[in-house]
This record gives sequence, structure tokens and C-alpha cells, in this order.
Amino acid sequence: MTLDISIDEIMCACISRQMRDGEIVAQGLATPLVVAGFLLAKRTHAPNLRFASAIGQGVCDDWGALSLARIEDFWLGNATMTVGFVRAAIEALTVLKPVEFFRPGQIDAQGNFNNIAIGKDYHKPRMRLPGTGGIPDVSVFSHEVYIYVPRHSKVTFVEKVDFVSGLGHVPDRPHGAGPQYAITDLGEFDWAQGRMRLTHFHPGSSIERIQRKTGFELAIAEEVRVTPLPTEEELRLLREEIDPLNIRKLETLGGSARKDLIRDILAKEGAL
Repeated sequence: MTLDISIDEIMCACISRQMRDGEIVAQGLATPLVVAGFLLAKRTHAPNLRFASAIGQGVCDDWGALSLARIEDFWLGNATMTVGFVRAAIEALTVLKPVEFFRPGQIDAQGNFNNIAIGKDYHKPRMRLPGTGGIPDVSVFSHEVYIYVPRHSKVTFVEKVDFVSGLGHVPDRPHGAGPQYAITDLGEFDWAQGRMRLTHFHPGSSIERIQRKTGFELAIAEEVRVTPLPTEEELRLLREEIDPLNIRKLETLGGSARKDLIRDILAKEGAL
């Protein structure tokens, strides 16, 4: 097995290391990079991790390798319980307190984030984003909101978001807290004192490069350091057991490279 390490593998290892054994973690509809990190945690230091998935709207104790064409089979066939969205928001969120990673279209220094639209005019935006989903329900209540951004740039990290779908570290909020942690393709961050702070930069990156690609002034941790790389065992699990089809890589690619990988995955799954 080659030890050449890709950025998606670094991000998965960082996500995995945020998880604690016995937690319940929530999966969105199109978050394979995050799910690979969750599964890596379950296969290493958190064997009692449970998964709540928007796919099939179920809670699962079991796990299986990532799939593109047949992921619904796993969640619908192995769930220990199924819940609708309203019940999940009203009951599961308040009782189970799941950990969830969100991928924002925009995010500011206080951790407010936007998945609605880019552009000040809601009716004629420059870009329509996927929408809020359950983000407003979760972010106003939860203390366990995490962020991931596969391609760190000033397009995403902005001085002021155009719309707020996820609530950050704002004064006098009655419940919950803003994002606790963020992982990007350049580094790791927290929100010490309510402002986004760089804690680790990935190998090949630097504090200066990350600041140039961020649209606001970052706080820098006194003990900022290089991100620890995945271990050989973590890489083996990701490549051979959790995601042999490389589905996690789709979130780091764009354009023709993304289309080519989708075709390759579907061909290997016999779906073409």
C-alpha cells in the first residue's frame, strides 16, 4: 500500500478524531467525505458510534462501505429505527444531541453560515445554493455543530454572509452555540472567543496562505501547528474497507474530473 496521502484522506482523519465513542452522528444527503470520517472513527477509537442519516431517515448501529448507486439499500435495510424529519427535529435533536458536519456556501468569522443563495437579491441571486434543509432547526439549538469546506477560498470565507441559514456565535442567543470546529483542505479551526481561529495547517500549506484565501482576519492559536497525518492503519481502512471506490474524493473535485470519477464509480457498481 502506498503511503502517498491525499487531502481527502487528511480531512477524513481529522473528522474521525473529533468523534467520541458512544456519540450519535448525523449524515446529510451528500456528505461522503464526512461519512468516511465517521466510519473511520467507528473502525478505530469509537466502536459504539451510531449514525443518524437523512438517507432513509433512520438511525443505524451497523456500518458498511460507501456506495453511490446503492447507499439507500444500506440505510433502509440496516436501520434500528426510522423517523420522519419533524420527529427527528423535535425529539431526536433534543434528546440524542447528534454531532453534525455542515458544508456552507458562505461562512463569516463568527460562524454564521449561508446555504440559501449568493447575492444580496434573494429573487435574483448570483447563485442559488442547495437550501437550508434542517440547518435552521439544528444550528439554533445544538452545541455540536461542525463545519467542513473541501475547497477553502474567499468565495466561502466572507466578511458578511448574504443570508443566514446557520446561526453562529452571536450575542444573547437563547440556546445552543455556534460552530465548534471546522476542517478545510488547508487547515483546522475553532471559534475561541467566538471568532474563527486557526489551530492547525496541513502539510504543504501555511498560515500565510490560509489567511490569503480567507476573506476576514483569522485569529491564530498561540500553539498553531502542522496537522498530524493519517496513520498507516487509518489509510488502509479508508482505502480498502470504508471507501474502496473513492466516493469521498467527489467533494474535492469539480468539472470534468468529478464527472469522470462518478462514471468510474457507477461502472464499478454495475449501475451503467
